[in-house]
Amino acid sequence: MKLDPQQIQDFERDGYLFFPSLFKPEEIKVLLDEVPRLYAQRRPENVREKASDAVRTNFAAHLYSTPFAKLARHPRMVEPIMQLFGEELYMHQFKINGKMAFDGDVWQWHQDYGTWKNDD
Repeated sequence: MKLDPQQIQDFERDGYLFFPSLFKPEEIKVLLDEVPRLYAQRRPENVREKASDAVRTNFAAHLYSTPFAKLARHPRMVEPIMQLFGEELYMHQFKINGKMAFDGDVWQWHQDYGTWKNDD
């Protein structure tokens, strides 16, 4: 996937690009179907709710899940970024946030940079 000059100009002006149909519904379904399998695993990358066994956040799925590994390296994700920044890239942080409807803990407004800077 290559960005056209207008998309590059839009990114330079706005700081983001939005591609609502970047992946087909059947591609997204593969990822959605993988999440329950990931959440069922007992591993340190699954952070659970305080009051229940429900997974609140799953970290680094791209390292042990084939569908998410493919997503993290997919040309439709990687090539536009490399085109914009003109260099190779790496996955700094990859997480899947899940929140139980009605019963899950509150997600307070926050910025992740401080945590990433200290913990990564």
